[in-house]
Amino acid sequence: MKRFMKLARAPFDAIKNGEKSIELRLYDEKRRALCVGDEIEFTCTDGGEKLSARVSALHVFRDFKELYEALPASETGYKGREESADYRDMYAYYTQDEIDVCGVVGIGLCEIKPL
Repeated sequence: MKRFMKLARAPFDAIKNGEKSIELRLYDEKRRALCVGDEIEFTCTDGGEKLSARVSALHVFRDFKELYEALPASETGYKGREESADYRDMYAYYTQDEIDVCGVVGIGLCEIKPL
């Protein structure tokens, strides 16, 4: 199934350039519908550029602290700066209340290609 998500420029470019292969999201109703094998069309919020990726894995955790402890920082957007990985970076996107209610997911991506 084809899904649609938006990304800011920095994470969009990191996925496009092969520097990020796991997208981090709140495990809300929209992400609970994801299945391994689904296609995600990402649209960059800065300019509308698009890319496609296939879901290769879904890593579900209670919170971002657990996720950051379990998944390699080099695959979640910190390639080349792994020592700076901090789960609190995700508070720029989600509140603690949202995280407590929904949990979080690391979406493994493969077959990444520009559209």
